[in-house]
Amino acid sequence: MFRLQGSKVLAVDMTGDAVKAKNGSMVAYDGQMAFKKLSGGGEGLRGMVTRRLTGEQMTVMEVRGQGTCWFADRASEINLVTLHGDKLYVESSNLLATDAGLRTGTTFTGLRGASQGNGLFTTTVEGHGQAAITSDGPAVVLRVSPQYPLSVDPGAYVAHQGDLRQSFQSGVTFRTLMGEGGGEAFQIRFEGDGLVYVQPSERNTIAGDV
Repeated sequence: MFRLQGSKVLAVDMTGDAVKAKNGSMVAYDGQMAFKKLSGGGEGLRGMVTRRLTGEQMTVMEVRGQGTCWFADRASEINLVTLHGDKLYVESSNLLATDAGLRTGTTFTGLRGASQGNGLFTTTVEGHGQAAITSDGPAVVLRVSPQYPLSVDPGAYVAHQGDLRQSFQSGVTFRTLMGEGGGEAFQIRFEGDGLVYVQPSERNTIAGDV
């Protein structure tokens, strides 16, 4: 029921079912729709508490009805991900919408971004269905294999899925390798077998200079 109209607008066709989306992301709808604000963005008390502790705020709404609803977020590129019982790890700011049947929650990923109080927990999406994630510019999907681990600039990281181990490396940065100062103070390293989504533009990360 998810389809793209262009690269920056998500259309969701509904026949009495529901979709969860970032609050304020709806740009138009036809037919009959009912809207409900959901607290937290994770499931249950733990989701709300962890987001409050880490500052990773995500306000979600549920849209249910008959017709088509269109969503967008600040002209960001939209990427569709189909899950077949597996789990998607995504930055909360990059999660636009999910099938209502998909379970969302949070998972601890390490000390990334501890200085600015976010990124300790990453949003998870799990189950069977579709999710829409956003990126600043067209996202690139990179394959990680046991023979070829991948290191990613944290400002460019969007999401990952598959059997991947995530770790954080400090001391060596992309920009210092190029002889430039003020770069990220760490990299995210992925090992295993899976996919990593990166964007061609970096978000601001205060921890980069720490």
